[in-house]
Amino acid sequence: MSNLKDIKSDIEKYANDSNLTELQIVEKLEKHYFDKKVNQNLKLYKKGKKKVSEITKDLKISPRKFYAILEKKKIEHKKYKKE
Repeated sequence: MSNLKDIKSDIEKYANDSNLTELQIVEKLEKHYFDKKVNQNLKLYKKGKKKVSEITKDLKISPRKFYAILEKKKIEHKKYKKE
């Protein structure tokens, strides 16, 4: 529990030093760690060691969102017809 208090106090100190609120800082941290996790999973996806369904469960996102990330990063993937 003391670690959480340390983190809270560090965030509050950083918020006082910068022009950001605590919530904005937490959102930036969340985005950073999400991107880090996405990049780890993309490496495994490229090697064929992890499937889309496993990655979407791990990241808690929809497959459509994952395919959008693949297109944004220009990674080749199979496209299925909706018929």
